[in-house]
Amino acid sequence: MDQVVQIVGALLIRAQRSLLTPSSRVYLALNLVGSGVVSVIAAGQMQYGFLMLEGVWAVVSAMGLLK
Repeated sequence: MDQVVQIVGALLIRAQRSLLTPSSRVYLALNLVGSGVVSVIAAGQMQYGFLMLEGVWAVVSAMGLLK
């Protein structure tokens, strides 16, 4: 089941790139949700490199939404 959630999170991140502009609030929200979900799963599986990568994307998206 974790693999399915990871794939869905990754697809959310990827799909938004072709449909929305990077400064769109919807784009940033989807990026935050997608990277957040994948981060939680990576933490549970102790995949720290992947956790750091996705965690940074989540933080960047959150900062964009706060602007």
